[in-house]
Formats: sequence, C-alpha cells, structure tokens
Amino acid sequence: MSAVTLPPSLFGVPQLRSEDPRFLRGEGRYLENVEIPGALRATFVRSIMAHARIGSVDVSTARTMPGVSAVYTADDLGIAPMPPSGNVEGASGEELEELFGRNVLARDRVRFVGEPIAVVIAETLAAGQDAAEAVEVEYEPLDVAVDPEASALDGAPLLFEGQGSNVVHTLLAHWDDDVLAGAEVVARGRFVNQRLAPCPMEPNAIAVIPEADGGFTVWVSSQVPFDVRNDLADVLGVLKRRIRTIAPDVGGGFGAKLQLYPEYAVVAVAARELGRPVRWVETRTESMLGLTHGRAQIQTVEIGAKRDGTLVGMRADLLADLGAYPIAAFLPDTTQEMLSGVYRFPAIACRVRAVVTNSTPVGPYRGAGRPEAAALVERAIDLLAAELGADPIELRRRNFIPPDAFPYTSASNTRYDTGDYARSLDEALRVAGYDELRAEQRRRRGRNDPVALGIGLATYVEITSFASKEFGSVEVLPDGTVTVLTGASPHGQGHETAFAQLASGILGVPFDRVRVVHSDTGVVPRGAGTWGSRSLQAGGSAVAEESLKVVEKARRIASHALEVDEADLELADGTFRVAGAPSRAIGWDELAALAADPTHLPEGLEPGLVSSGVFREIDSTFPFGAHIAIVEVDTRTGDVRLVRHVAIDDCGRILNPLLVDGQVHGGLGQGIAQALYEEVVYDEVGNPLTATFTGYAFPSAADLPSYEVAHTETPTPHNPLGAKGIGESATIGSTPAVQNAAVDALSHLGVRHLDLPLSPERVWRAIRDAAR
Repeated sequence: MSAVTLPPSLFGVPQLRSEDPRFLRGEGRYLENVEIPGALRATFVRSIMAHARIGSVDVSTARTMPGVSAVYTADDLGIAPMPPSGNVEGASGEELEELFGRNVLARDRVRFVGEPIAVVIAETLAAGQDAAEAVEVEYEPLDVAVDPEASALDGAPLLFEGQGSNVVHTLLAHWDDDVLAGAEVVARGRFVNQRLAPCPMEPNAIAVIPEADGGFTVWVSSQVPFDVRNDLADVLGVLKRRIRTIAPDVGGGFGAKLQLYPEYAVVAVAARELGRPVRWVETRTESMLGLTHGRAQIQTVEIGAKRDGTLVGMRADLLADLGAYPIAAFLPDTTQEMLSGVYRFPAIACRVRAVVTNSTPVGPYRGAGRPEAAALVERAIDLLAAELGADPIELRRRNFIPPDAFPYTSASNTRYDTGDYARSLDEALRVAGYDELRAEQRRRRGRNDPVALGIGLATYVEITSFASKEFGSVEVLPDGTVTVLTGASPHGQGHETAFAQLASGILGVPFDRVRVVHSDTGVVPRGAGTWGSRSLQAGGSAVAEESLKVVEKARRIASHALEVDEADLELADGTFRVAGAPSRAIGWDELAALAADPTHLPEGLEPGLVSSGVFREIDSTFPFGAHIAIVEVDTRTGDVRLVRHVAIDDCGRILNPLLVDGQVHGGLGQGIAQALYEEVVYDEVGNPLTATFTGYAFPSAADLPSYEVAHTETPTPHNPLGAKGIGESATIGSTPAVQNAAVDALSHLGVRHLDLPLSPERVWRAIRDAAR
C-alpha cells in the first residue's frame, strides 16, 4: 500500500486545533456538564479492607434515610460476573468466569480496598453520601497478598482458592534455551517498573437514561463508546440498537477508560429498575482506588555479548502484578513481544508470570506493555556497556537493526515494518550537543562538584495500531459543507482537526467547512474507539479513502454535467474545471445538488455525494525514536532535577506537526513523571498510602523543562498515509532516558542502578551505600 495516492500538500501542515477555542472559553462538555433532568445520583459503598470475607451488609437504615430511592447489594441486581481478559489460565476443568469472574458488587469476599460492595441511589449526591455512611458491612479479615513476588510463591494467601496459586498466567518463550551461550560478558539486573495511577483530569463517569420506548441513552466518559454500548446491551438484556451511547468531551483516558467498569453495569441496572435517569461521577480518591492502575512489573534480566560488544542474547523473567482481578493478562505478553527493542539480538528467552494481588486491578496505561519493554532493554544495554567498559552510544550503534533489514522479524518473533534507528540517534546527539555535555560532565567530576551531571540515552521501538480497522464516512451536503463520521473517539488527541484536514485537503474545501462527528453510536454506525496509538493510521486512513471515493464520484457527475471526459477535469480550489478552460467549472455545492437528484446522475450512480466504509490496516506499525535526558543530581541530598530533554520521535509520515508535538509533550510529561515522581504504594496489609494527590507525587509545569522536540520521518507501507502512531511514543522513550541519566550522573561514585521513581531518599541511599 502506497502513500503516493494522496496529495503531498496534505502533509506537514501545522493547522491549529479546531477543538481548542471551546476549551479555552470554558465551554467543554464533560459528562458532569450534561444536564439530565430528574437524574438520581449513585454513591458506592466501598471496601475498607484489602482481603476479607463479607459476613453481612446491613442497608436497612440507609434505605429509610431522606432522599434515598434505593440501596442495592449484590443479591439485589442479578448481574452476571465480569469475565477475565487475556490469556488467563484456570485450574483444570474450571470455567474461567466462575473462577475469576468479578461481581459488580462484591459478594462473599472483597479483594482490594475500594472494591464496591453496595450502591445508594438518591435524589442528591449529599443524600447519597450520608446514606452510604449508614451502610454497615461486617468483615472477616483474611491474610493479604500485596507483594507480587511473595504472592507468586507456594503457600501465599490465595485470592481465588479454586486456582491453587496466585499465578494466573504463564508464558514461556525459548525459556529452556541457552541463549547466553558464547557470551564473553554477561550483565545482570533486577528492575522494578512501578505501579502507576492514570490520574485523568476528568475522573470516571456515566449516566444512564431509560427512554419511553424501552431503550436507553448512555453518556459515558470512555475511549470506547461502542464497546460500552455492546457490553451494556448484554447486561440489560436488550439489543444493541436499543442503546445510544455518547462520549462527550472526555477529559483524558490514557488506557484506563477502555473497560466496562462494574459501576457502569450497576448504574445501568439501577436506572432500568427505577425507571429514572441515574448518574455517577467518581471522586478523586475513588479514581485512585477504582480506576485501573498501570505498569507494575518486576523484571530480572541477563544480557550477554562478545567482548567487542556484539550482542549474543538476553534472558528476561517478567513478573506482572495484575491486581485483584486478571482483567489485563495480555499486558506482559506485549512486553515480551517487544523485548528485542531496536537491536539485533540473535536469541531472547523470556518467562512471563502474571499474579493477582490484593490491590487495584491493573489495566492498559499509556503504552500498555511497551514502556515496560523499552525500560528493560535500555537499562540492560546501559548495564552491559558499564560491564564492557564501552561507550553506550557505540554499543547501541553496533547492534542496531540496519535500515536495509526491514521488514525485520525480531528474536521475539515480532515483524517490524520500517526503521532507521541510527538516524534518530544521530539527530538526538546533534540537538543535545552530546560531546559538549560529556566535556562538562568531566569538568564537574574533576572539581568534585557536589551537583553531578548525568546524560541518559534511550533508543526505542514500539508497536501501534495492532493491525486494527476503523469506520469512516464522508458526505458533501447541498450547501457545500462536508460531514465526516469516524468511529475513533478522542479524549484530547485532536481528531476533529486531523480528520478535517484530510477531508479538506483531498476535497479541496476550506478547513472550516468540514464538520467531524464522533463518539455517538446513534449517529456513527460503528467504531473501535481510541487506543494503541491507532487513530490517524486507522481512522484517518478511512477518512482519506472515503474522501477519495467522493472525489471520484463527483468527477463522474461533473463530467456528465459539463459534457467532457473525466480525464479532462482537474480539481482545484474546490471546483472541478476543464483543463485549459477554467471558466467551465462546477463547485461542490452544485455537485451536491445534482447528486441529490437521480435524473441528473450518470447511469449506475446512487444519489448523494457520500461514501462510507471500513479501513483495515494490513499489519501493525512500529514507531521509534531516540531520547536524551540531561539531569543534575545533588549528591548531598539525592535530589534529581531534569534540566533538558531531547526527544526525536519517528511516527512515519506527519500530517500535522502541531498535533504530533502536542502528543509528544503530553507523553513526555507522563514518562518523566514515572521516572521522577509517581508511584502507587500499599502498606503490608494492603492499605493504599497514595489515595489522594497529597500522597501521590506528580510534577507541576514548574518541575519540567521546556522540551526540545524534533522528528525523523520513515513512512510505513501499511496504510495510505504512511503514518505510524505517536500518542504513546514519548512516554516510552522518556522514562528510561531519565533513569539512565540519573545512574550516569552517579556512576563515578559506584552507583550501578536506581529503581523508579528517583526520589531523593532512594537516590541518597544509593549514594551512601555505594560509598560504603
């Protein structure tokens, strides 16, 4: 598939976001802003224990309190348990839904602090909160499994007794092979990729409205409104077409808004039972406890090479903490898939074990398995460079997959499309002024400066789109305006701008004459939503293809109306005109009017200037890049400060540089925050210590430098735009770059590794221990 069928003028145009004016004026329409007359409020009663049997749930007092319409427990709703997801392994002969199914309201047992046990439906939020406090839950405490390594051992407290182990998924890839045979140098490390909370600006929310015809209108803050519709149809026992699901302006998702949450099902059934609208918006603390967490991997690595730096192999043991329910057992498998990184590893052995623990369930979070892989590989390469006494730059260069090797199948059996890893590295080194940075580092070390300088590098490749498909429709209306429908569902990415750019550029109509409609299952017939950095390459390709089909139909109509051959027509300035006779022309408004009347159409054409269809990408795409982080570390206090960050990301052919840079900036913020600040922490009995923003550290704008961002462009053949994903790339490249920079700053003191986040205490202790 080639990108040359599209006008070159489409690409590289820095169009300002059409979405921004309403947000800047405070006119965004988030779910809490949607007016729903007569809506009741749902308030959930949540477990205060990490692991316990439920003796009783007394709701009698709550049901009699003023303003309370209903109080429900698990016994009242009759909702089937939610099944696990991914390659979950049940005990022999067990049905996975019976073994691992999660009740939407806990029945018999709670498995993490924050798990919903009951719900109060009240006239006001205040009345609901008062009544929720009156619900009395009797707990019988059980032993707790919080630490994933301890949870994986025989004899650990079991979350699911029928399983016999907390290990619910295992993957072995060449695990019995001696992949380090022939290695002259082997570096070993244990890395902790810590648990994170997504923290979207808008917390989770849903409102369900029963309609007079027996259907439902659902407003939901979700990345996948079609999936929510389908799942709620099963919960409510109605046809999918009886549910209209709308995702208004969604204030961030980052992967955490991909699931059907138990609260969604409870609110929907409550609305059906009461015959009234019911809405729920979680508090920030509920969001920290109930919205799925991310990352949470412990990685043990051995990497071997010849003395000249040629890689021989790698062995990686991945222990993934899935939290209380295995809803995302596929995540560590994605890490395994990307373990080769940008390098020509002859062999890789990997063992994946996924365990359940008494903590918030883990789900996809910006990068979803790929940041964990990049962090592992890039730390391992730096460890190996230290073991060899080699320059980490040259060690990478020696082992890059060369540009002429693509398409390339890695040692993890992943087929990369295109890449030029040395080019992005060269650009990062140039922008950073690498040689001068090293010279400054030597000067500081020579004068024993207590503020050490560190330069960290990460080169990465990731997987996007996952060979997905997406719906698109393009229609020219009689007034000459254009309506685009897309099944992609934005939550800050700029889809309305990008898709309008595509239609505008292909049709030749002004940008402001294009309207993009999305996230409404009552208007858009189908869609896969937004995840996996797929929106432009899948959704945008659909819009581009349907726009081209509209152009070809319009050309036939213009040819018929002007009585000339189609080959004699050119599309310019929004009109079809006869080449050499520009006065003979016809515009989109006239063509749309002609298209509406079958008597004016050439034989065989259907009325209307509209085309719709589904674009299917033939394979996944693999963006890549190189990041350089420059940090200063105060060796007296352990404080790490990021002073510069250079990001060179390659997402294939770039449509709108402003949108790409915006995604890079956001990804950098999250990746750097993981390196320096963020971590979900539990105590030994499963109590969360980071359930509010007073305990969960994250950076403000003042804590981050201005980013230095640039791009290389290596198009993919897998879609007509030549585009790859960009939404998650900077998150993937930035974290190991900052981590490597901090280790580099202290390497002359004997510090070999630092786990994340790089808190002052952790760094200070590492300096002290190295001195000893």
